[in-house]
Amino acid sequence: ERAIARHEVREIEQRHTVDGPRQDVTVDEEDDVVIIYNRVPKTASTSFTNIAYDLCAKNKYHVLHINTTKNNPVMSLQDQVRFVKNVTSWKEMKPGFYHGHISYLDFAKFGVKKKPIYINVIRDPIERLVSYYYFLRFGDDYRPGLRRRKQGDKKTFDECVAAGGSDCAPEKLWLQIPFFCGHSSECWNVGSRWALEQARYNLINEYFLVGVTEELEDFIMLLEAALPRFFRGATELYRTGKKSHLRKTTEKKLPTKETIAKLQQSEIWKMENEFYEFALEQFQFVRAHAVREKDGELYILAQNFFYEKIYPKSN
Repeated sequence: ERAIARHEVREIEQRHTVDGPRQDVTVDEEDDVVIIYNRVPKTASTSFTNIAYDLCAKNKYHVLHINTTKNNPVMSLQDQVRFVKNVTSWKEMKPGFYHGHISYLDFAKFGVKKKPIYINVIRDPIERLVSYYYFLRFGDDYRPGLRRRKQGDKKTFDECVAAGGSDCAPEKLWLQIPFFCGHSSECWNVGSRWALEQARYNLINEYFLVGVTEELEDFIMLLEAALPRFFRGATELYRTGKKSHLRKTTEKKLPTKETIAKLQQSEIWKMENEFYEFALEQFQFVRAHAVREKDGELYILAQNFFYEKIYPKSN
């Protein structure tokens, strides 16, 4: 991925040399749009981003993967500045869809007037942890030949929880809250009530739409209706069931009720689950006001407002 990225950057730089300096590039106002999908691991993020890759040529936008060293979701202060500058001023990459495992970054702190559009998807916290646990050991059907960090460890998730293992400890559930909370130190203090409240605030005020893994198709449908510049054709593409849109962790064994009950005793699970339920309620509220159901199928509502009593009247 890094080699491909470097190659693409070289091509762009060569075009600058041939076509003229960078500052001559202009972007139409309707194309001056950037979406950031700061994807939480193991929430169907690869399935969703593959749709963006499949549509980018047809819908004429760029997709860029943000690859951080060791998948560290927290950027250094200097990298935050570089990233904000790239996203806002890299005109050749607009309209752009950026995705990567990074925590929320508030562009307003850097004096940016036009902030990017944030979207995300979250998942039931225990299901997400179970999926990640087996992913580290067995990988998935997307890149089956890639050796994973915990490959060779045959211990099941149930056995790990029973033995009090570190890979399945309640502290490992603390991920979706800090991803939405951001780059403040308190966001990454496991069990912080302040972090939970900040994550809830950001979800409501800074994110355009946050879906849930269990209802991914509806999330895609709403995005297509609201942001067709990027997602025109996405719903049908997802429904066709192309292999590239289906990524499944292999060798995954569902945890027992006893294992789930043990994790649910943790205050960390209670907070992560509270955030998940909050996000789910908000998503369902948005969906309820955007679609109607007929014969078991959901349909996007047509425009439901209009303007009247427009003064002064034209001659």
